[in-house]
Amino acid sequence: QVQLVESGGGLVQAGGSLRLSCAASGGTFSTYNTGWFRQTPGKEREFVAAISWSGFSTYYADSVKGRFTISRNNAKNTVYLQMNSLKPEDTAVYYCAASTILRVGPQRVADFGSWGQGTQVTVSS
Repeated sequence: QVQLVESGGGLVQAGGSLRLSCAASGGTFSTYNTGWFRQTPGKEREFVAAISWSGFSTYYADSVKGRFTISRNNAKNTVYLQMNSLKPEDTAVYYCAASTILRVGPQRVADFGSWGQGTQVTVSS
């Protein structure tokens, strides 16, 4: 299985931007579909965005569509999540995950077998 490490989280004011990175090692990253999920205390982990192994297909949660962009660089074994126009409700721990499955539309947490440790994103109002 591939190992994943997220970075790039932090504190930002509402309306600001952050770019998260997910660096992969230990596997053939270019063959994995990759997703970003987020979780707040007391709530279930929710889907944010996903990208196919080739980068050809991308999917977004309705709540982030038009504000977030997922991309990948297979030569660098890295996936990115560019987050613009951030809102306080985007505050969460963001997780990167890898899967051999990619559904059309929202992704299921259970389909992703490899996870990073998460990175905190805090958006102040």
